[in-house]
Amino acid sequence: MALGDLMAASRFSQSTTSVSNHLDEFTENGNHVEEEGERSVYSSSSINNGNSNAHDLSEAPSSSYTAMTATTSMSYLPQTVVLCELRHDGFEDCMPAGPSDSGLVSKWRPRDRMKTGCVALVLCLNISVDPPDVIKISPCARMECWIDPFSMAPQKSLETIGKTLNQQYERWQPKTRTFDVLSTHGQARYKYSLDPTVDEVKKLCTTCRKYAKSERVLFHYNGHGVPKPTPNGEIWLFNKSYTQYIPLPISDLDSWLKTPSIYVFDCSAAGLIVSAFIQLQDCSTSSSAASVRDCILLAACEAHETLPQSAEFPADVFTSCLTTPIKMALRWFCTRSLLHESFDYSLIDRIPGRQTDRKTLLGELNWIFTAVTDTIAWNVLPHDLFQRLFRQDLLVASLFRNFLLAERIMRSANCSPISYPMLPPTHQHHMWDAWDMAAEICLSQLPTLVDDPNAEFQPSPFFTEQLTAFEVWLDHGSENKKPPEQLPIVLQVLLSQCHRFRALVLLGRFLDMGPWAVELALSVGIFPYVLKLLQTTTPELRQILVFIWTKILALDKSCQVDLVKDGGHAYFIKFLDSVEAYPEQRAMAAFVLAVIVDGHRRGQETCIAANLIHVCLKHLQCSSPNEAQTEPLFLQWICLCLAKLWEDFLEAQQLGLQADAPAILAPLLSEPQPEVRAAAVFALGTALDVGFDTSRDGHGDEDCDDDEKNRAEASIIKNLLNVVSDGSPLVRAEVAVALSRFAFGHNKHLKSVAAAYWKPQSGSVLTSLPSFAIKGSGSGYTTPTHYMPHGSIVPSPIAPLLRVGNDSPSVARDGRVSTSSPLATSGIMHGSPLSDDSSLHSDSGAPNDCVSNGIHSTRRPLDNALYSQCVLAMCNLAKDPSPRVATLGRRVLAIIGIEQVVAKSVKPAGLNTRPGESITTASSSLAGLARSSSWFELNGGGHLPLTFRTPPVSPPRPSYLTGMRRVCSLEFRPHLMNSSDSGLADPLLASAGPSGVTERSLLPQSMIYNWSCGHFSKPLLTAMDDSEDIVARREEREKLALDHIVKCQHSSVSKLHNQIASWDTKFETGTKTALLQPFSPVVIASDENERIRVWNYEEATLLNSFSNHDYPDKGISKLCLVNEFDENLLLVASNDGNIRIWKDYTSKGKQKLVTAFPSIQGHRPGVRSVNAVVEWQQQSGYLFSSGEISSIMAWDLDKEQLVNTIPLPQDSSISALAVSQVHGGEFAAGFVDGYVRLYDIRTPEMLVSETQPHTQRVERVVGIGFQPGREPAKIVSASQAGNIQFLDMRNTKNTYLTIDAHRGSLTALAIHRHAPIIASGSAKQLIKVFNLEGDPLGTIRYYPTFMAQKIGSVSCLTFHPYQVLLAAGAADACVSIYADEISPPR
Repeated sequence: MALGDLMAASRFSQSTTSVSNHLDEFTENGNHVEEEGERSVYSSSSINNGNSNAHDLSEAPSSSYTAMTATTSMSYLPQTVVLCELRHDGFEDCMPAGPSDSGLVSKWRPRDRMKTGCVALVLCLNISVDPPDVIKISPCARMECWIDPFSMAPQKSLETIGKTLNQQYERWQPKTRTFDVLSTHGQARYKYSLDPTVDEVKKLCTTCRKYAKSERVLFHYNGHGVPKPTPNGEIWLFNKSYTQYIPLPISDLDSWLKTPSIYVFDCSAAGLIVSAFIQLQDCSTSSSAASVRDCILLAACEAHETLPQSAEFPADVFTSCLTTPIKMALRWFCTRSLLHESFDYSLIDRIPGRQTDRKTLLGELNWIFTAVTDTIAWNVLPHDLFQRLFRQDLLVASLFRNFLLAERIMRSANCSPISYPMLPPTHQHHMWDAWDMAAEICLSQLPTLVDDPNAEFQPSPFFTEQLTAFEVWLDHGSENKKPPEQLPIVLQVLLSQCHRFRALVLLGRFLDMGPWAVELALSVGIFPYVLKLLQTTTPELRQILVFIWTKILALDKSCQVDLVKDGGHAYFIKFLDSVEAYPEQRAMAAFVLAVIVDGHRRGQETCIAANLIHVCLKHLQCSSPNEAQTEPLFLQWICLCLAKLWEDFLEAQQLGLQADAPAILAPLLSEPQPEVRAAAVFALGTALDVGFDTSRDGHGDEDCDDDEKNRAEASIIKNLLNVVSDGSPLVRAEVAVALSRFAFGHNKHLKSVAAAYWKPQSGSVLTSLPSFAIKGSGSGYTTPTHYMPHGSIVPSPIAPLLRVGNDSPSVARDGRVSTSSPLATSGIMHGSPLSDDSSLHSDSGAPNDCVSNGIHSTRRPLDNALYSQCVLAMCNLAKDPSPRVATLGRRVLAIIGIEQVVAKSVKPAGLNTRPGESITTASSSLAGLARSSSWFELNGGGHLPLTFRTPPVSPPRPSYLTGMRRVCSLEFRPHLMNSSDSGLADPLLASAGPSGVTERSLLPQSMIYNWSCGHFSKPLLTAMDDSEDIVARREEREKLALDHIVKCQHSSVSKLHNQIASWDTKFETGTKTALLQPFSPVVIASDENERIRVWNYEEATLLNSFSNHDYPDKGISKLCLVNEFDENLLLVASNDGNIRIWKDYTSKGKQKLVTAFPSIQGHRPGVRSVNAVVEWQQQSGYLFSSGEISSIMAWDLDKEQLVNTIPLPQDSSISALAVSQVHGGEFAAGFVDGYVRLYDIRTPEMLVSETQPHTQRVERVVGIGFQPGREPAKIVSASQAGNIQFLDMRNTKNTYLTIDAHRGSLTALAIHRHAPIIASGSAKQLIKVFNLEGDPLGTIRYYPTFMAQKIGSVSCLTFHPYQVLLAAGAADACVSIYADEISPPR
C-alpha cells in the first residue's frame, strides 16, 4: 500500500480519541451510527452546538425498569472520552524541545567531506628479475593489471602496466564529475613512477602533496619485483643503475606525504609496514600534542604471509580486487560454482555495458556489488568508522568496499589482507551469498547477451527481494530489535527509477517508527539522496517525499540550511499550494516550511520572495466549514508557519499586515481545536513588532505608516483579549506570551496606565476611568465577558463604573464605601501614594524606564482603554488556575513593573482597624480608592498579592493583603512582614542592558511551536500499541457496569444502615465533598482548604493526599469523575469557579494536572463570592457551571471551549445543578429562590420548563437530581427547608409527590443513578433513605462515639454509580460508607 494511502487510512488528525471498534462512532450532528452487534445505542454522544434541532433519540415512553434490557442499557454507557490528547499529557511539567539544531543530533553528518586530490602510483616490478627472497612455483601467478608482463618487451610491458593501473584507479574517481550523489569531487591528478629510485619517489610525493594542498593523497606501492619489507618497516626501491635495492623507511615516506593520506601496499609481508607505521603514529602522538593524523593503510597480507602464487589468481590479486572488483569477483566465483566447467572465462572481459549505467549488465553488477559491500560494512563496522571510511571520501569508500572483496578472495588462499584502522572480519557475512546468487543470474545471461547484441537484458531480482526483506522487517521490527540490515540497499535503490517509489514508501514507514529510525537512516547517508530527489517533478513521489522530509526535520532542524541552499523550499511551497493532496500531508509541507524559516533569516527571505505569506493566507481564507481544508492539523501548521515566517522579521510583519493577516487569523481563535487556537494566537503575537529584528537599520520604523501599524496592533490586541479566558491552558499560555511581546513594545505606556490607577483624581470618578467597552446584557446589569476576563470579581465600589452605559442613575446608590470592607482600612493601603504627592512624578520621564534603549521610545501610544484592558488581562493570567499560565502571567506583569510577592494569604477573619487609624471615606479620595479596590479585587484579593515596587511612604503595617503600588523605584521592594524575600517572582527588566539579546531572554518563550513539532516525531502511520488494552479494559468495565445496573434496577432495598467502612479524613474543617469510584473500592474526599484525600475503603489505607492548588482559600464545591470507563480523571471545582482536572490521583505523590481553567466569567456587581455550582455530563462532554452570576456557562471539554452561555432570569442565582445520565445536553438547575428549571442545550431556546415547588419560608434548593431510569424530565428536588419534591417537568402544574424529610435543616441530597433510592442528610446528624414512591426505607443516625464527643452535621452524600452504596461526609471530618445489609460491598 502506498504511503499516501496508509496516511489516508490512518488519518492522523488530532481529533478526539475515539473509543475504538466495539463502540459507536458518533457523527457530527448528534445522530449515531448503530454498531454491528445487537446493541443499539441510545445516547447522543457528540452534541454539535450549531445543530440545535438534533433531538435525543432515546426518549422512550416506558418508564418501567423491566423494560431495561441489555440492549437499551447501552444508553447508560457514555461513549464520549475527553482530555486524553497529547496536550493533556504533562502540559504543566514539560518544556517540549522542538527539532534539535544541536550538534548532538547532527552527528550523522560526515564531519568534513574530503576528496582525494592526488594519486601516486609506484610500481617496483623489475620484470624478468625475481627478487632474491622469493621462490616461485610453476605454474605461477604472473598477471599484473590483467597483463602478462612476459607477453612483450620488459620496458614496454612496465609502461603498459603503469598506464593500465592508472586507468583502473581513474574509474573510481574520474577526472570529470561522477554520477554519484555523494560526489563533491572535481578531478584528481594521477602520477605514476615505474621502478623508481628513492629521489624519484621523494620528488613524486612532495609534488603530490603540493598539488593536493589539504586534500588526501593516495600512495599505491606494488613491490612484486623487490624483496619483502624489512622488520623495521622499510620498503625497497632501486638505485639508478638497478644494481642494488635501496630501502626507504616508512617515516621518510610519511614525512613527505604528510596528512591526510591513504597507502596501498601490494607486496608480501605487507603487515610489517603496517606495524611500523602504527609505532610511528604512537611515537608522534605521544611526543607532540598535534592533532591525530588522518592516515589510512591497506596492506595485502599479514607480516608472516606471502602473496598467493596460484595461477588461478593474478600476481597482483590485491590490486585487482581493489581496482577491478567485478572482474575479480566473477572470475573467482566461476571457479567455485557449477559454471566452472562450461563457462568461457573470456566472456567476463566482454560483459556489455558501462559501470555507470545501471540499465546494463555491467552497471547492474557494479550496483549490486556496491549495495552488498555497503550493507556488510554498515552492519559490521562501528558507526563512526563507517562514516569515516564509507561516507567521507568517494575514492576511500570505493577502495574499502573493494577491500571487503579482497578479504573474501584472499582468505580463500590463506592470505589475510589488513587495514589501518582495523576492520572486523567480513569474509563470511551472509550478504555474500546474495551477491553470489545475483552474480550467477547475471552470468547465466552473459553468453546470450554477447552473441546477440539486441538481446534484452533481464534485471536481477536482487533489489526487489531485498526490499521485500526490508518490508518484512518493518512488519515485525522495533527500536529494541536489531536494525534492518537492508537500509543501505534502500539507499542504493533510490538511484533507480523503477524501484524508487517503493523504496521511498518503505523508507517512510521506517522513519515513522521514531527519531531513532530517522537518525539511523541519516547515518547510512540518506540525506544527499532525498535532497537531490527534490529536483524531480514526478507527481507520485511528492507525498512521500514531503513525509520523509517531515520526519527528517522533526529530528534535526539544521537541514534547513541545506534546503534553502538547494532551493528545496520551492518544492514544499508548491505542494502546500496544491489542492489535490490530503490536508494532513499539506500540514506536513507547512511544518517543513516552518522549520526552514525558524530562526533562519536566509530561509525567511527566500520564502517571502517565493510568496509564502500569500499562499498561507489564501488557504486560511478559503477554509469554509464544508471544505476539507479545515483539517485542524493543516490550519494549525499554516498558522505556525506564518508565525515563524514573520517572527522578529520586520519586512515580513509589514507584508503580513498589508495582506490583512490579523483579520484572516482572527476567526481561527474560535476554532474547536485548542491547538489551532493556540497557533493562531502565536501567529498574531509574533506579528507584533517588538524591535528584535536584527536586520533593520536605525530608521527602519519610519518605512511603514505608523498609524496603520498602530491600528493593526490594536486589532491584534483586541483579538487576543477575546481569548484570554479560553478553556485551554495551551491557548492562554500563548496569549500570555503574546501580551508579553506587546508589553515589551509598549512598556512605558502600560506602566503609566498601571500606575495611574493609584493617582487621586480631581475630576469625577466616571470621567477618570477608562471605558471598558462593556456590552449591556439586558438584565439590569452588565456581564463584562470580553474585557473583564473570568475570575474578575467586580466589587461594589467599582460597580457603577462598569454600568456607565445603561444604568448611570445608580451611581449614588452603589458608590458608597463600606467601612467593614477590608479595602477601606488604611492599613491595607499602607505605602500607597494617596498620602504623598512627591512620589507621583517618576513614571512619566524616561530615565527610570527600564527599557530606554531607543527601540521603543519612538512608539506612539495606543488607546488608553486598550492598555487598561491589557493590564487587567495580564493580572487575570497571573492568577490563572494553571501554574504554567500563572507563571507566564507573572512574567508579563514583571515587564510592566508589577512584581508579585508570593505570600500565603491569611484568612481575613481577624482583621480589625487599629485604634487611631482613620477610615478613608473622604470624597476627595473616592476615585483613587475605587480604582484601587478594583485592582485589589480584579487581582484576586488576598488570593494573590501583587505589588508595585516602591519605597514605603509610611511605615509598613502588617496586613493580610498587600495591594499594588506604583512603580517608583526599581531599586528595592517594600518590606513585607508576611513573606520572605525568597518569594520574589522572575527578575524584572531593570537589569536589561542595551543589547536586544539580553532583553530577548527576558521575554517568556512560546511553547506551541516546539510542542506541535513533537506530533511529527511520533508514529503517524500506525495506531498506538496500547489501544487494544484500552479497548479490552473498557469492554470489561462496560460489562461489569451493565451487570450492576441490572442488579440495581431490580434491587429491593429495605434499609441502608450497614456501615461497611468509616474513615477519619483528619480534615480540620470537616468534609466538604465526597465521591465513590465506580470500579475500585476507593472514596475521594475534600475539605474547605482544598485538600484532597483518596482512601481505599476495603483495605482501609490512605492512597494519596494532595492540595488542589497553592492558595487554598476558596473551598471545593464539587468533585466529579471524567471518563469513568477509561483512565478516569478527577475533576475538582473550586468555589471561585476554577476547574482543575487531575490524573493518576490515586498514586501517592504521582498526581498530575491535566488541565485547568476558570469556568466562570463575568460577575454581578456587589457580589463578593461566586459560590460556583458545577456539574459534568459525560454523555455530551459538557461541563456546566454557574453560581451567583447571571448565566450558566456550558463548556465543551473536548474543545476546551465555552460553547454556550445560557442567560438566567434577573436577580436569580443557582444553588444546585444536576445533569441527566442518559440524555446528553439535558440538565436541571435549582435556584436560591426555590425555582427548578429544566434545560436542554440541543433546543434553540434552551429552557425546557420551569416550576417553583419550594415555597416555604426557606426556599433555597440545596439538592437536585434526575430520577433513575430513562425518562427525560423526572426530577427530585430538595430545599433547605427540608422538603423533597418529586417533579415531572413535562407537567409543571403540580408536584406529584412531596416528602417532608427534615424540618428546616436539610443539607444534602443524593439520588442513585440506577436504583430506585434517594437519601437526604440533615444538620441534625441523621440521614434518611426513601424509595421513589416516597416510602421511608430507613434512617441512619449518628450516635455519639464511645469517647462521647458530638458528631457533626451531614455535609455531603453520594451514591456509588453502579452499586447500592452510600458515602456520607460530615462536618467532623468523618466519611462513612453504608451498604444494604443483605448485599456485601463487592
